[in-house]
Amino acid sequence: MKTLSSLLALAIVTAGCSGGGTDSGGSAPETGGATLSEAAAPADSNAPPPADDVATLDGVAYASLTGDAASGKTAFMQCRTCHVVDPGMNRVGPSLANIVGRKAGTIPGFNYSKANADSGITWTEEKLFQFLEKPQRVLPKSRMIYAGMPDAQKRADLIAYLKNPG
Repeated sequence: MKTLSSLLALAIVTAGCSGGGTDSGGSAPETGGATLSEAAAPADSNAPPPADDVATLDGVAYASLTGDAASGKTAFMQCRTCHVVDPGMNRVGPSLANIVGRKAGTIPGFNYSKANADSGITWTEEKLFQFLEKPQRVLPKSRMIYAGMPDAQKRADLIAYLKNPG
């Protein structure tokens, strides 16, 4: 029973974070020849939206909301398992310091998936808003296995925090 509880706890932590690279250039865990995110990726063959497309599944436009950084700090708690906002400090996922306006896949020393590094995405507030809704829709072959944040206001709050985490 103790082993089952440990496995369940590990599964919960893994579901909420990225299976991304490491500072030392490690590779992603594999599942039967596919990375964890490929195994978890939706079965449909819809192509991801173009890098400049920011339409969301729920139809909410980022511009229609005002984010609250204090609430965003609370929302960021689910991201902290894998990410920090401290510059130069990578975890399982890359540092999110200065993410707004940064080209995807460009933190030195972090081993990004090919999907992320070659995406052509610049993390504007609008693109982050779309990505956070359902990350595997925007970067289907990335190693980030986070299911997403369906609440549009929480996404806007999280972005407000990421813009100014101080």
